[in-house]
Amino acid sequence: MQDTKSDKVFSFFNYFLLVIVALLVIYPLVFVLSASVSNPAQVLRGDMWLIPKGFNLDAYIKVFNNEDVINGFINTIKYTTFGTAINVVLTIMAAYPLSRKDFYGRNLIMGVFVFTIFFSGGLIPTYLLIKDLQMLDTFWVMVIPNAVAVWNIIIMRTFFQTTIPDELRESAMIDGCGNIRILLKIVLPLSMPVIAVMVLFYAVGHWNSYFQALIYLQDREKFPLQLILREILIQSQTDDMIQATSESFAKQQLAVEGLKYAVLIISTIPMLILYPFLQRFFVKGFMIGSIKG
Repeated sequence: MQDTKSDKVFSFFNYFLLVIVALLVIYPLVFVLSASVSNPAQVLRGDMWLIPKGFNLDAYIKVFNNEDVINGFINTIKYTTFGTAINVVLTIMAAYPLSRKDFYGRNLIMGVFVFTIFFSGGLIPTYLLIKDLQMLDTFWVMVIPNAVAVWNIIIMRTFFQTTIPDELRESAMIDGCGNIRILLKIVLPLSMPVIAVMVLFYAVGHWNSYFQALIYLQDREKFPLQLILREILIQSQTDDMIQATSESFAKQQLAVEGLKYAVLIISTIPMLILYPFLQRFFVKGFMIGSIKG
């Protein structure tokens, strides 16, 4: 069947708008990448639009010569890995029972969870609680306090309710499967798309987190990457980073400009690398979980 004239016009404008949106998304990323390897003076003058000019890696050398950045990378990988694992496991453990119609009191429990979205104890009570739990300045303060996001529980519970048929669970129970086995052998394999989404949401949250470390951590050896990069950008620079005591103000500005773009790339690239590995689960999500006759 051939497309009508109106279909062709619609397709043309659809592709045109998609190209415009893609350019709006891609250009800032390309610009920041090019600026990070360009001469900062040319970037400040506006000579660089897309292609790097005055290619140099001085900003990256200065950043990676800072031992705190390397240590922050390692810490952030630890926080992201362990934190995301804890987040996903607890979210599944909360969402699956709440999705079961035979779970008594699930509406009341869900209401209590939703209540916490609108009302919280606040920063000071939370700080005092964490202090009483002796988690201040520890590894666990970065992964335990925000171990579960209620919104993600709602997303996963809805997925279980709409995608996993009750008949499938009933058939498994007739065959002798218990609740734990049903979850591990049937529900989770059919739920990889939403699990991939949860992994991405939680991982990005941990990777970009700095406020929690700013409040609860004092030992620089435990600082995550984002907190180190924040210091590089907005606090007074150390002598060994940009030699502020011996350079003119103009050169200091150039050094900070180069560092700014290098820091953005360093903090963004890992998440951009992670996404393509999870994207295939999003595509499979359109078909997975259907009952085949």
